[in-house]
Parts: sequence; structure tokens; C-alpha cells
Amino acid sequence: MTSIDLNADLGEGFGRWQLTDDERLLSVVTSANVACGFHAGDAATMRRVCEQAAERGVRIGAQVSYRDLAGFGRRAMDVPPAELAAEVAYQIGALEVFARAAGTRVSYVKPHGALYNRVVQDEEQAGAVVDGVRLADATLPVLGLPGSRLLELAAKAGLPAVTEAFADRAYTEQGTLVPRGQDGAVVTDPEAVVARSVGLARSGLVTSHSGAHVEVRARSLCLHGDTPGAVELARRVRARLEESGVRVEAFV
Repeated sequence: MTSIDLNADLGEGFGRWQLTDDERLLSVVTSANVACGFHAGDAATMRRVCEQAAERGVRIGAQVSYRDLAGFGRRAMDVPPAELAAEVAYQIGALEVFARAAGTRVSYVKPHGALYNRVVQDEEQAGAVVDGVRLADATLPVLGLPGSRLLELAAKAGLPAVTEAFADRAYTEQGTLVPRGQDGAVVTDPEAVVARSVGLARSGLVTSHSGAHVEVRARSLCLHGDTPGAVELARRVRARLEESGVRVEAFV
């Protein structure tokens, strides 16, 4: 039976401000990408999400980012490699404290936003992320875009490289994500998101922004937690996947 992991970005709040419905999303997903305080998240939020994830048997991933709370980690930044590596390790370490306190651990690492897109092609920044992961824990899997420099360098460094696809983001013909600033970058039609999810899981294909069929072989499928109606959409995606004969399970 075909299987796929279902992940979502969680813990994306700060203080009294909450963006994601963490508790309800944790009843649907199998992996949680938890904000580690650089683009969103704070100590109390990280602790709460780790406890809730542990209760439900959901894997915890460190969603590392550029230090950009004001821009939600979506602004391009130039960070020296040594500094970026240290900041990646710092974020993983912070989340690991709360994961262990909840009786579990950080199971993988996924970059967020501008950093995620940067390490698709930027070898220096990708190498810095890999160095940061190794500094924190040289056994941690790294989640990223198929064909990215990040996954290539992670594999060379001996880290498990896990491919990821996006059900609610538009793709270019090259298999990269359409920048958020462009029209149609985010797929908002729920039925289209559900259909794309099944297609990605079963055939590894997605229709690009220009209408071409693009191969995207992925072990994990991401749904954004900040999408309007994210919980109901996630439920529909999981239900349709299982109805289509796809087993939804964590990749680690």
C-alpha cells in the first residue's frame, strides 16, 4: 500500500497572538513542524504544542527560520554561514528541551519560509543549515524540496534526506514553488487541494502553474496551518487519501 506522511506548520503564534489551530490540527496530521521562536512561536507555545503532539503520538519537527519575527520568516535575508548554522542549532535545541519534557524528542528538521526557498539552490546557505542540524544532532532527518541543494548536502553529510510536496502551493515547471508574491501561488480551492494531495501521493505528479505535468516524488505532504479553514481541509485531505488506498503515517 502507498503511504505518505501528512505534516503541518504549527505553533505559529507569539504571546497572546495565535495563528494556527494547533490542537485540532494535531488530531489529523502525523508530523508537526513546530515554530522555534525565530519566525513565530515562544517558549510557552512550544511547550504546549510539544505536550499535545506527544499525547497524540504526532512526530515533532523543528521548523527553523531566519531571525525574522516581524516578517514571519518570509523576507529574504543574508546571514553569514557560521551565524546561520549556530542559529539553526539553537532553534533545534530550544525545541528539544520541550519535546523531551513531554516524553518525546525532535524527530526531524524543516526550514521555513524564505530559508526553505533559499536552500533549494543556494549551496552556501544550504550547507549552513546542514551544519546547524549536525551540530544539534547528527542523526536528524531533514525535510525539503525534491532536487534541492539542501537535501543533496544533507545526504552527503549522512543525514536522512526526506522529500516533501505541497498540496496547497503552485509549482513551476522546474518543480519549485511559485513565489508567494505571484498570483496563484497559493491554491485556495479546497477540492483542488484534495485532488492534488491524492495525485501527489499516488502518482507523484502535480500540474504546474503553466499547466504542465511535473514529477514531485515525496515522502511527506504539507498543508499550511495558517490557511483559512485549515483544520477542515486537513481532515478532507486525510479522508480522501485513505479512501484512495493511501496509508497516512509518519515517515520516522
